[in-house]
Amino acid sequence: MAEPLKNSFGADVPRTIARMIAAVSPRFDEKAFVRSVLDGYDELELMPRAWKIAHVLRRYLPDDYERALEMLLASLDQQSKRRAASGMGAFLFLPHVFFVAEYGLDHFEASMRAQYVLTQRFTAEFSIRRYLERHQAATLARLAEWTADPSEDVRRLVSEGTRPRLPWAPRLRAFQADPRPVLALLERLKDDPSLYVRRSVANNLNDIGKDHPEVLVETARRWLENATAERRWIIRHALRSAVKRGEAGALHVLGFGHTPLVAVETIRIAPSRPRIGSSVGVTWEVANQASGGQRVLLDLRVHYLKANGKHSPKVFKFKTVELAARETLRFSKSLALTQLTTRTHYPGLHRIELLVNGHAYPLGVFHITAG
Repeated sequence: MAEPLKNSFGADVPRTIARMIAAVSPRFDEKAFVRSVLDGYDELELMPRAWKIAHVLRRYLPDDYERALEMLLASLDQQSKRRAASGMGAFLFLPHVFFVAEYGLDHFEASMRAQYVLTQRFTAEFSIRRYLERHQAATLARLAEWTADPSEDVRRLVSEGTRPRLPWAPRLRAFQADPRPVLALLERLKDDPSLYVRRSVANNLNDIGKDHPEVLVETARRWLENATAERRWIIRHALRSAVKRGEAGALHVLGFGHTPLVAVETIRIAPSRPRIGSSVGVTWEVANQASGGQRVLLDLRVHYLKANGKHSPKVFKFKTVELAARETLRFSKSLALTQLTTRTHYPGLHRIELLVNGHAYPLGVFHITAG
């Protein structure tokens, strides 16, 4: 089992933040702040830990928000920027972002300046959402300006912060209902020189497609016109969930809208009764039954047994294949049955299907045992 993320956000985080603030404001009560944060800290998960630090900061910083914010931002210079604080180290600044989200809504300009700074250390995607909800027009106007900012971190915030379904954050219901304001920003970023930004654009479009599949497909078709290789990558990545769901429009955009003329043969699943913690292998052949070549998209769909006795499908991206006329190709895939924080395996019957251009071909079953 993977180590809980909260273990990477331990007691050293409030201690480090306290030292940073005390370095620029000697009157800051470093010891009392740390004691207040650590009271009940062990029981909290990662995000509640960050929220607690933000709430305690409010008690120990000046009552005047803008003075408190100035002190907090001044303390950032005691720590290297986000590029140096890679991985979980960058989460050191998550409480700072939550502080702006919780206490800065009545101080728009100061808070926008703070988020501009913070997103270049970590990310302000969690805080900017509250400003989109409270000050939508003003925040969208500022984000439009930031699409041309020299910093890729700032440009990424424009896309990541407006994602309707951002992980670990409340959904932006207004943009789920009407994604047009978000799409206007993404149009400005679709040819951004940074992969970091383009990946966020693709993820945002992917989010939009879950609520408005027709908007996703129309946007993808329009963006394909005179598209660079980089923009074509955005389109493929943005369509990934729609393809997994077998949506015809998405498959058609990618050139897989036709019904494949194939046979799936020589299937083997072994072992047939794998143990939890082991793995199961599946092999199969795809035979082209057409007189000409075919380009097909292959994915695997596993119907996992859940605790309630029902099955839940999970699609694994596999590969795109060029099949010559009458050609047969053999494939294999190993499925790990290790217990994960994101997936728990249960004893019982599981089904596997091969998806060819979104069309399902049964491969067989395996029966997981407890040991």
